[in-house]
Amino acid sequence: MLKMLDIYRKVPKDLTQPTYTGAFISICCCVFMLFLFLSELTGFIATEIVNELYVDDPDKDSGGKIDVSVNISLPNLHCDLVGLDIQDEMGRHEVGHIENSMKVPLNNGYGCRFEGEFSINKVPGNFHISTHGATAQPQNPDMTHIIHKLAFGESVQVQNVQGAFNALGGANRMESNALASHDYILKIVPTVYEDLSGRKRFSYQYTVANKEYVAYSHTGRIIPAIWFRYDLSPITVKYTERRQPFYRFITTICGIIGGTFTVAGIIDSCIFTASEAWKKIQLGKLS
Repeated sequence: MLKMLDIYRKVPKDLTQPTYTGAFISICCCVFMLFLFLSELTGFIATEIVNELYVDDPDKDSGGKIDVSVNISLPNLHCDLVGLDIQDEMGRHEVGHIENSMKVPLNNGYGCRFEGEFSINKVPGNFHISTHGATAQPQNPDMTHIIHKLAFGESVQVQNVQGAFNALGGANRMESNALASHDYILKIVPTVYEDLSGRKRFSYQYTVANKEYVAYSHTGRIIPAIWFRYDLSPITVKYTERRQPFYRFITTICGIIGGTFTVAGIIDSCIFTASEAWKKIQLGKLS
C-alpha cells in the first residue's frame, strides 16, 4: 500500500535505451551544472557591500567630537613659524595648538612638515595652518604646500569601498603664489562601515572646493594661511558587509540542478524522437 505513494516510479533497465546523443547531452549537462555550481559557490563565499543613506548622528558616543589627522609639508617655511589654530561656532578659539602634533624640518631646516592629530566639535568651524602663533611674524611667509593626508574619524580601508576619506591627499600647491592664502571648503559626510561580525567603524568622507587669494591684515601686511573651513552634512552613509544566506545558496543550487536536468531531458527527448522518426522514414523508402 505504501508503494502506491511513490511518485518516483522506477523504469527497469531492460526498458531503457542508451544513445550516443544522450551521452553527449549528459556530459554537457554535468559540465554546465559544475560551472554554475562553482559560480554560485564563489558568490556565496565572497562578501558584498551594501550602502544606504539616512539622517542621523551615527556616533552618539563620541561626545560631539570628530578626530582629525593632518599631514602637510611646507617646504619654504621654518618650523618655528608653523602653527595650528582651531576655531568653531561653539566659541572655541585656540592659537598654536601643539598637543599630539609634530614638526619635522625639511630642506636643511628651511622647510617643515607638520603632522598632527586633534579633535573638533560637530559644529561648523575651521582650523588653519598659519604663522599667527609665532613670536615674531616673518616678513614674507611662503605658504606653498603639499597635503599628504587630511582624514576624519577612524580609518576605513576596504577594497570594495571607494570613498573620499582622504580627498585632499596628494594636493600640490607648490606652483601657487607664495604669499597667497588657501581656502579649502569641506563638506563632511558621516560614514559608518559595519563588517560581518557586526563591528562598526565611524569615519567621515568629505567633498572639497578651494580658492586662492591674497589677504591683508588691518596694518596692510600680507599674512597668508591655509584654511580648512568645514561643515557637517546631516546625511549619513552606511556601508554594510554581507554574505548570501545559506538557504538562498541551497535554493539556487537546487534550481540549477533541477532546471538543467529538465531542459536537458527535453532536448534529448526531442532529438531521440526526431531520430526515430527519421529512421522510420528511411525504412519506408527502402520498402
